[in-house]
Amino acid sequence: MMSSRQRTLIEFVLDNLVWFLLVFVLAVFSVAIPNFFQIGIFANIIEQSTFVGVMAIGLAIVIIAGHMDLSVESVAALTAMVTGILFCSHGIGLGYTLSPEWLIVPVSLLLAMCVGAAIGAINGWLVVRLQMNAFIVTLAAYIWVRGLVVAISGGRSAQGLPPSLRFIGIDTVAYIPLIAWIAVACFALFTFIMAKTPFGRHVTMIGGNAVATFRAGIKVDKLVVFSFILAGAIAGVAGWLLAIRTSGATANLGTGMLFNAFAAVVIGGVSLKGGVGQLPGVYAGVLLLSSIHTAINLMGLPAHYTQMILGGLVLAAVLLDTVKLSIRQRLA
Repeated sequence: MMSSRQRTLIEFVLDNLVWFLLVFVLAVFSVAIPNFFQIGIFANIIEQSTFVGVMAIGLAIVIIAGHMDLSVESVAALTAMVTGILFCSHGIGLGYTLSPEWLIVPVSLLLAMCVGAAIGAINGWLVVRLQMNAFIVTLAAYIWVRGLVVAISGGRSAQGLPPSLRFIGIDTVAYIPLIAWIAVACFALFTFIMAKTPFGRHVTMIGGNAVATFRAGIKVDKLVVFSFILAGAIAGVAGWLLAIRTSGATANLGTGMLFNAFAAVVIGGVSLKGGVGQLPGVYAGVLLLSSIHTAINLMGLPAHYTQMILGGLVLAAVLLDTVKLSIRQRLA
């Protein structure tokens, strides 16, 4: 008979397996690759994790709620383009300014979040009110929102954000880029929300069993819609950060980020069946992918090796999810 201490230990290992894998991979890379173990490399890994990491937060919340959101990449591109058009001074930028100048930071961030939330609200409404499949709805949004980006930009780019925004993309704190600290803060905030608030607990319950959650008196439809709105707003933050880092926006900005975000969510332990997952694991998944990408660059290997490894990790993570579910059923 397994003791409660042994059961707790197994649960801890299952919940944090991606962190153990991350430490192992970093240790191997530090030994095998010259000059890998240095502050600059680790700072670069954390910086590369910023945009995909923030995007993955909203995606993870929707998946935990038992649905899917494939639109987050295009939403981030749209918010980046809106930020660029309004506040850049070159290209198609209109160069709007505010007085005092620091107001441009909260105003542009709020605008990006509102644009993203609006797309999320459309997705949530279609899924809940019209009972449409979330995969199809958000796949369609992935396509039409990217088309909207091209339409409002005319295929052209905006460059030259004002210094009051640009400094966020270039300043560092304790050797770590400021934008990376913003991503860490986002993970910390939503980790608390998902673990310690009624919203987080109810969203997890919905993903586990929506019918039972509804019968418990919880407003399932409203929470599902809000999870899509939240995912859109968080994708808006990712797009805002991306525009700041590149000091502008192009029509194809962020292409391919969805697949990395999705991979990070799955590798981080979020079950595609819904109801299971923790955001710290998602961040570890993002760091793991960034570490592998950095190592491949340092070794001078072709970029397609990253895609091959990424695909293998996703398959392994899905298989591991099935194994963990089986283990938990035996422990119950």
